[in-house]
Amino acid sequence: MRMNCLIGVMSFPLLLPATAFAQSAAEATKKISGPASSAAFAPLDQWKTAVKAGDKSALTGLYTATPPAKAETPQGKSEDPSEEPVFWAALAARGLTKLETKIFQVQRPQPNIVILVLRIEVEMGPKSSPKQGFVSAAQVWVRQGDDWLIYHTKRSDLVPSAPSRLPEPEKPNPDLYPSPEEAPAEIASALLAAATDHKRVILVFGGNWCFDCHVLDESFHSKAIAPTVEANYEVVHINIGEGDKNLDLAKKYEVPLNKGVPSLAVLDPDGKLVYSQKQGEFESTARIGPEDVLQFLEKWKPTQAK
Repeated sequence: MRMNCLIGVMSFPLLLPATAFAQSAAEATKKISGPASSAAFAPLDQWKTAVKAGDKSALTGLYTATPPAKAETPQGKSEDPSEEPVFWAALAARGLTKLETKIFQVQRPQPNIVILVLRIEVEMGPKSSPKQGFVSAAQVWVRQGDDWLIYHTKRSDLVPSAPSRLPEPEKPNPDLYPSPEEAPAEIASALLAAATDHKRVILVFGGNWCFDCHVLDESFHSKAIAPTVEANYEVVHINIGEGDKNLDLAKKYEVPLNKGVPSLAVLDPDGKLVYSQKQGEFESTARIGPEDVLQFLEKWKPTQAK
């Protein structure tokens, strides 16, 4: 299961009891301000401390008992409240030497509910040759009395990080993806420009709520990659809303949104589909590096670029 910009990450908190979550996650604030430290939500520091110590008992105390905490993992859904404490406590025994949390979104749909979308980055093994990896996750925290506890989680497995990382924007552009209804006109305009300049068109399906979409765009404007993009492509950002917009375009260009975004399709100037990503290849930008993006651009650029 992928998580970073997997469609549905934002909607899973709707599984909260109606009495505790009357306002839908779709109505919550989704403004992206870039990666933040745990200072954006102080109780996360307690969770981090317990994970680093491998303290299963302390972790268990940070998840709700009534009602029992729920979890969604790559293995499926679980209503066993020990599911997450066991997973996270085990990292210390596996040689955890460093743990960092990057918060990509903070939603506060009600005063007593906080939803975090984050990436947990770790280093494992000996200091001389540490292995880096990450877990993409979302956590629903609820206030019970004076305490903040985790009620519901959704996470990926621990996966290796790319040897070299894509640059992350300090402040993502909140208007990177125009309104969904503008997509057909944007595509038509890009195809005309591509025909004139002997380029191809890249459609980038995603949304302004997707931090990985902003990271990919940052890489497109980086010193190492921008010249290849500018010489060979017109780039169009296709806004998929909350996974419910421009589904006809995703189908037309054979982009399976259930594999996550950003997801790309490459077109010839006549609109013919040249290639589309079908396995969420760029969905998690922590798994790819500049060399992967450049390889993609070089492979699918026009044979007779201007």
